[in-house]
Amino acid sequence: MSAVRAHDPTRDRPCVGVTAPLGFRAGTARADVRGGGEDRDDVAVVVSDTTAQAAGVFTRNRVKAAPVVISALHLRRGLARAIVVNSGNANACTGARGLGDALQMIQAAADGVGCDPAEVLAASTGVIGRPLPMERVRPAIGRACASAGADGGALAARAILTTDTRTKERVAHFTAGGITYTVGGMAKGAGMIHPDMATLLAFVTTDAPVPAALLREWLGAAVARSLNRITIDGDTSTNDSCLVLANGAAGGDPLAPGTAGATAGAEALSEVLLGLALAVVADAEGATRTFAVEVRGALDGEQADRAARTVAASPLVKTAIHGADPNWGRILMAVGRSGAELALDRTRVRIGGETVFERGMARAADLARVAEAFGAPGLTIAIDLGVGEGAGAAYGCDLSQEYVRINAEYTT
Repeated sequence: MSAVRAHDPTRDRPCVGVTAPLGFRAGTARADVRGGGEDRDDVAVVVSDTTAQAAGVFTRNRVKAAPVVISALHLRRGLARAIVVNSGNANACTGARGLGDALQMIQAAADGVGCDPAEVLAASTGVIGRPLPMERVRPAIGRACASAGADGGALAARAILTTDTRTKERVAHFTAGGITYTVGGMAKGAGMIHPDMATLLAFVTTDAPVPAALLREWLGAAVARSLNRITIDGDTSTNDSCLVLANGAAGGDPLAPGTAGATAGAEALSEVLLGLALAVVADAEGATRTFAVEVRGALDGEQADRAARTVAASPLVKTAIHGADPNWGRILMAVGRSGAELALDRTRVRIGGETVFERGMARAADLARVAEAFGAPGLTIAIDLGVGEGAGAAYGCDLSQEYVRINAEYTT
């Protein structure tokens, strides 16, 4: 099997996010989407020099933003040349005007790139229910297209942020047929994050020749192990989108399912998306620490993931971790309401290496050590349900007063 590597020093260009792969450019511009005179770029485009194979996954929320609806339709062809994104406004719950505005964004990007509008995907993020200021957004998209370059990845990663405090970018490499390929990605997300695809905006590119059907297969598997295992506040956005483009610019024959090269490519995509997912959790609104929930002994992987996600999403667990309160009963409560099968007399809970529950009862654990583990970085909660071989995981963060403040003042 071909190895996945975090960095390849032989590449003759900087490995930065979505423009690390060959044949991709990114550009940004300021549209003052929020209307407050903020001095930052808030429109971004990601452009492939040639038509790329494309795949995407979107929110399962029944209230879907206009760009989600249109991008899902465009992806039926499995082809794309560009992605256009704005921050500061979700373009959700905006009716017919919102659909028209999303189409205008797509047309402006198509004009700037010189491609068919059907080859453009759109995404928006920000406040729900407000119309986009298209008189500023349209020309900004044109400027972003004009400025697009191979060195624009970091700028694009910054332009898509909302309440995030830092950019999220990841790169991985893999080899197939003697050729080194690159996978690069960027994401934004700090709130309204929960496992129900895709829980944020994420954009990934690769210069590998990957057929659209295989790309969809890769993406579904990678998302299940990454973006769908993180939770911040239990809410899934109207705008969640994860898009991936493969332009084949590095050459070689199309990758075939079941080959070593295809396996390595799938692993590289998973590595990038998991890195982005963990970066989102680490930058969660008001978060002071992150934690992992690892579940084994479940009937199957689906039930293990369900139990892990329920624990990671529990406000009572999250607040206990924030306060370093060793109230481990909240963990068992969450497991019990998750719907996952368990045998209580064979269930075990370990927190930071300290066993607190086993054989149906509390252990004589050192609660001071448990409290210390709750307050330490890199906390792992390990749970064995005692009924099977299924394993799963979830990643979360604490819930703080700062989260409440940020979201109580989001539009004011």
